[in-house]
Amino acid sequence: MTAAQWTVEAQGLSKCFGDVVALDCVDLCAAPGSVVAVLGPNGAGKTTLLRILTTLLRPDGGIARVCGLDVTRQRRQVRAQIGVTGQSVALDAALTGRQNLRFIGRLRHLGRNDAYRRVDEMIERLRLSDAADRAVGTYSGGMRRRVDVAAGLLGSPPVVFLDEPTTGLDPISRLDAWDVITELVADGTTVMLTTQYLDEADRHADRIAVIDAGRVVANGTAEELKTAVSANRLDVALADPATIDIALGLVARHSTHAPTVDARSGHLSAITTGGAATVAAVARDLDAAGIAVAELALQRPSLDEVFLALTSTTSDRRR
Repeated sequence: MTAAQWTVEAQGLSKCFGDVVALDCVDLCAAPGSVVAVLGPNGAGKTTLLRILTTLLRPDGGIARVCGLDVTRQRRQVRAQIGVTGQSVALDAALTGRQNLRFIGRLRHLGRNDAYRRVDEMIERLRLSDAADRAVGTYSGGMRRRVDVAAGLLGSPPVVFLDEPTTGLDPISRLDAWDVITELVADGTTVMLTTQYLDEADRHADRIAVIDAGRVVANGTAEELKTAVSANRLDVALADPATIDIALGLVARHSTHAPTVDARSGHLSAITTGGAATVAAVARDLDAAGIAVAELALQRPSLDEVFLALTSTTSDRRR
């Protein structure tokens, strides 16, 4: 795909706040009708990246384009092409949820009838009907977030930027939000989002970029990232949960990170760079200690475990 065909494109994007390097030569692209998830620890630079791409910050270096428009030199034109939901809910507490959404719809240059129709659809889809005509100031945090997500998706813009859109939502509301996002993508909208819910990225993102210390440390599909870390998950189910403390120490010898433990069930999970030989070694160690095993298996890592492996490596290099 040529540069002209990317809906979102960043090349060598850099940003500093005093001595703090927020972004360090970030390259990132998004194709039309795709979902790109940007993951990273707190302070990694995710929000800074989205603020630059949505024209709210000027980069110190590099180039960023949205729909072929330069985010620095063509800010007004870029804003006409995007929908945005930030981390902070931006609503008028004195207006009702419906009034807030109608106002935002008109700001997006939707005609009155189209704005009202689209707002009514979003209210129903995000289960806001019971509270839509109450002042937003009376809403819970989760309800405010739902209205804010609806505002970012109004008007079916070509590109939508979502900064942790489902944080604070209950599981049903998360599913409702993703139903709406998925429909937009099916119609050709490009979505770039940050999220702390890695299961969302694993399930919905076409590509995932992992940012740490202002740099992209990995970029690809979920399966490509899982393959790239050259790690596996070792699952151990003990016959007797009472032996878990001793087993933990033995399994940790073969793990790159501290194993996770479920003491009640006697289950341990550990990330290892080894293969079948590691399974055999763990089995020997447990057997030598007289610990009976109900199950011992090597699995592909989850995206959470991939994230931990990628960002821990970068953090170690910074120390």
